[in-house]
Amino acid sequence: MPLKLPESREDIRRLQSARKRVAVERALASPFHRARIPHDIDLDRLDDPEEWHRIPVFDKEMLRAIPAQDFLSTFCTAQRTDIAELWRSGGSTGLPLFYPRTFRDMDYGRLSFVRVFQCAGATAADTAHVSFPLGIHPVGHLMARAAQSIGIGVNWAGAGNSTPSAAQIDLINMLAPTIWLGMSSYGLHLANLAEADGIDLANGSVNTLICSAEQVTEAKRCKIERIWGAELYDSFGMTEAGMMGCEGSAHDGFHIWTDMYFIEVLDPDTLMPVAEGEPGTLVVTPLWTNNATPFIRWVSGDIVVYREHGDSAGPFSVFPLIKHTHRTAGFFKLRGVNMNHTEFEDFMFGHDNIADFKVELVTRGDLEDLDVFVELPAHEDAAAVCSALRESIRNTFEVTARIEVLDRGTLAREFEQDVKAQRFLDKRV
Repeated sequence: MPLKLPESREDIRRLQSARKRVAVERALASPFHRARIPHDIDLDRLDDPEEWHRIPVFDKEMLRAIPAQDFLSTFCTAQRTDIAELWRSGGSTGLPLFYPRTFRDMDYGRLSFVRVFQCAGATAADTAHVSFPLGIHPVGHLMARAAQSIGIGVNWAGAGNSTPSAAQIDLINMLAPTIWLGMSSYGLHLANLAEADGIDLANGSVNTLICSAEQVTEAKRCKIERIWGAELYDSFGMTEAGMMGCEGSAHDGFHIWTDMYFIEVLDPDTLMPVAEGEPGTLVVTPLWTNNATPFIRWVSGDIVVYREHGDSAGPFSVFPLIKHTHRTAGFFKLRGVNMNHTEFEDFMFGHDNIADFKVELVTRGDLEDLDVFVELPAHEDAAAVCSALRESIRNTFEVTARIEVLDRGTLAREFEQDVKAQRFLDKRV
């Protein structure tokens, strides 16, 4: 492995101190950052919060302002011959961002995924069935490659669009893996299919579930663990950095690999650190996976609570915890796709035949659904508008929405009860 697991917080602090300097030096090689970071930044004082905070934060909206054809030359720093692969951003626009990863980046990228298996207690005695999507988004293929790198055999099933769900149930029943990996909602879907076919997963071979890319509420966790008869370990990552953390046995938050990622939890208005236990916006600086994409003080949009110590024992207890508040700063995540509120609002109001709208995220059966409620101008063909809108949402945001037409004035009556119109509601359970 390119980096040993740290044994103490002091080990982590030493690594962070050295690697923050490297992160700034690599950022300064990027024309994008060179125009933002103060020219007199003191590389010898980066452990001083006052000096570190002179580096301005940035977010995806700033990246999207870079013309797509200029992204590699304006933001990225690697030569094309050094690029091993590209990771698709988890964001959702018609032109998603693609982040190059060098061969050196990939060494640390695989390590970040290997740690998920180790944190969940997996060993070479296990075998895994991977139901994450397999494609240019990295989570599926990197989970599989990471497992194989530590001796865990893998069935690369992919999501339902790669291997039909019924076939996946047959494979799980026949090959008897001990670990299942995928999005939590898909895990519930597979479990229901198995039950309909008379297959009792709770008494089957799988004893560990590893999930990512979706919120796992306590209600969802209890249901999926009961149906599968297995323990669920949720993991957390982002394409801008890599896999960043995983739950330990106490399941009280994500242990973040802070020897690989320097994190800050800041007040979203003042951008100053919040007290331990207080919610704030997560800001990330990758310390090793920055050979091509020098992310530094990246505002991820996640609203989290930071804790210095969790209740899990073992070698991963050296790392601090973050726990999502299930609130986000301006976007929601559905089936692994980040949907920005502003982008979706601009998209909807760009349709002349949509008078008003609201969005609800709901749990229906075992799946997370996107419900879009619309009001239409008079004399519009409701069926035609809904059909076209559903197709446009699928093409732009890569999710399928349920469209419902409301009587004109319905939303105005709802909105007027609030100080601010609640156009985006997360009602998932």
